[in-house]
Amino acid sequence: MDLTPFLDRESNNPLNQQLIEFFKSNMHNGRIKKGMKLPSKRHLAKKLLISQTTVERAYDQLLAEGYILSKARSGIFADYEELFLIHSDPKTAELPVQDINVLTNEIIDFHYGHVDSSFFPFSAWRKSVVASLDKYSEKLCRPGDVLGEIELRSLITEYLYQSRGVNCDPNQIIIGASTSYLLQMLCHILNTGFKVGFEEPGYPRSREIFELNRKEIIPLPLDSEGLRMDAVKKNIPDLIYVTPSHQYPLGRIMTINRRLELLKWAADNQSYIIEDDYDGEFRYSGQPTPSLQALDRENRVIYLGTFSKSFLPTLRISYMILPQSLLKKATEVTTLFKQTVSSNNQYALAEFILNGEWQKHLNRMRKLYRKKRKIILEAVKNELGDKVNIHGENSGPRILIDVYLELSEQELIQKAENHGVRVYPVSDSYKKGSALKTMSLGFSGVSEEEIKRGIYLLSKSWGIK
Repeated sequence: MDLTPFLDRESNNPLNQQLIEFFKSNMHNGRIKKGMKLPSKRHLAKKLLISQTTVERAYDQLLAEGYILSKARSGIFADYEELFLIHSDPKTAELPVQDINVLTNEIIDFHYGHVDSSFFPFSAWRKSVVASLDKYSEKLCRPGDVLGEIELRSLITEYLYQSRGVNCDPNQIIIGASTSYLLQMLCHILNTGFKVGFEEPGYPRSREIFELNRKEIIPLPLDSEGLRMDAVKKNIPDLIYVTPSHQYPLGRIMTINRRLELLKWAADNQSYIIEDDYDGEFRYSGQPTPSLQALDRENRVIYLGTFSKSFLPTLRISYMILPQSLLKKATEVTTLFKQTVSSNNQYALAEFILNGEWQKHLNRMRKLYRKKRKIILEAVKNELGDKVNIHGENSGPRILIDVYLELSEQELIQKAENHGVRVYPVSDSYKKGSALKTMSLGFSGVSEEEIKRGIYLLSKSWGIK
């Protein structure tokens, strides 16, 4: 950066302190952003006509307080993550060092959809991308299949049969850039008006897709076994959206008896069930429960899956498996919509699966998530104690905590953010609202040390310790 601090040589404030205040002010105001390269000590001293020692003293202090970092043979970089717009001249200079560090540390983000980059097999993925370019170069020069490349759809068919018991033909699979996109397409395939039975609470984005398409949402309550059938039978929806393998957001697993009861009801009433199996790969105890689609004998289940939770969220590859009765209309709609996932990414993923790298990656992630799950459960019990209730921990890379403190949901979130921790409320999953203050703590994208540190900071921010 070509910075020009204006120094007051008549001031009683030392020049090195003026430099410190200049950099802090510009970082707090967002003019100097995290990762920006700063001038070298020699360059800045020469430009400002001051001694290099003065610049060194300023940089040393900024380094000690966590505002900058020095990389060998690379230079000096801003390391301040702008969390608040703090106009702190001179208040910032008066803050204790530990409080400044809270403001300058990177946020520990317990987001559910993140991936820990240190464990992602970038080398194997790079090889698959290169191999797919060589193998499918001719096909890449032509428009792809509107349903998705057959090479990938065939491999998904095999994988789902082996892992989830799903029975389908590759031609029943539609590839799409996200579950939301596939639901939007489904609304056009089922183009008549219908009532959607939706889990209460349930995945808000999917609910909003249906509402955007002017479908009537019927909230259906849950019990310990899953979707309550008395509510289903009372409302008789045309379509039911469920997340039976890891209910979103409560984390409950639908029992086999409830699954069979739901399937029988759907067959008797000629209704469809959307089974969103968004992280069915991750379960920590007991035998995997068969998917609804695997148990379905009457072709009433529409199955949704994604690679975003188990692989890369930015890859944007999801898939939908339709019953045979919907394929004709689906082909008409997909021809109109075209394919939203690049053929290049589809072929690369096919290579990744074909070479066994996908299974290796899943095995590593299952082992890693079991370890992280154990760490976060221990940390929550030790740091938060009886002030919270833990649930939803039996599958998926996330836990939920009900918080028993005299703080509002927004206060809990803001106080955590002020201490460098980001947590997420479950309240937006309820259509009718909830009296509970429940927070989601996703651990897939944070390191083991960040988990421990983050839960400690939560206890501190919420006044538990």
